[in-house]
Amino acid sequence: MEPLLKGKVALVTGAFGGLGRDFARMLGEAGASVGLAGRRMTEGRALETELASQDIHALAVKMEVTDRASVEEAVAKVAARLGGIDILVNNAGVTVTKPFLEQTEADWNGVVGVNLTGAWRVAQVVARHMRDHGRGGSIINISSILGERVMAQVSSYSASKAGLTHLTRAMALELARFNIRVNALLPGYVQTPLNRDYFATDTGQATIKRIPQRRLGLAEDLKGPLLLLASGESSHMTGSTVVVDGGHSINSM
Repeated sequence: MEPLLKGKVALVTGAFGGLGRDFARMLGEAGASVGLAGRRMTEGRALETELASQDIHALAVKMEVTDRASVEEAVAKVAARLGGIDILVNNAGVTVTKPFLEQTEADWNGVVGVNLTGAWRVAQVVARHMRDHGRGGSIINISSILGERVMAQVSSYSASKAGLTHLTRAMALELARFNIRVNALLPGYVQTPLNRDYFATDTGQATIKRIPQRRLGLAEDLKGPLLLLASGESSHMTGSTVVVDGGHSINSM
């Protein structure tokens, strides 16, 4: 049986760490060649080498999502080396944890500039590329359940992710004519090395108890939804939001 994404080319932003690394690996294991985009090239080259050792064709490129020239250069490099891009995983994101009354304009602009404006910028550059190569493609915006429900001290993050979810629908409406599908993947709390200590605390344990499945998500829990949206198995899905959160966002208040 051929790999699901054999012959496809994917671009993952924010690929050098966190869930971006996992997304890149999942797409590569499914047969795609993967463009790895991020800012820290030392980590990017290490990931490229790691994936190559697993027989995954990957290319690390420097990309600053707040700079259009950087985005255009990175997309051009991936297309020149790997071929026309069929899949975009729009994953780059940042957050600032601070009470609303204490957030500065720099805090707000930094988060919204990456999570919403940056995602819009990358999607526009890649969508133009997909339109021009004529094969269409799939754009997957990585949003969050915090775009659907809110939590204290992350107002800029929540607003940016809510905006990204709605931008997904607007993009899907306009890009369907070019055979470009646009969907959003909304993870809940996913266990990572960075949050392991927090979720071991009493506060973290209380958070887990509010998840109906009574556990944190794992990166592998996102694999099926990611590959569904990336592949032709979801050919009639566009403008959709796929929530993967153990039921957290539908729990009673």
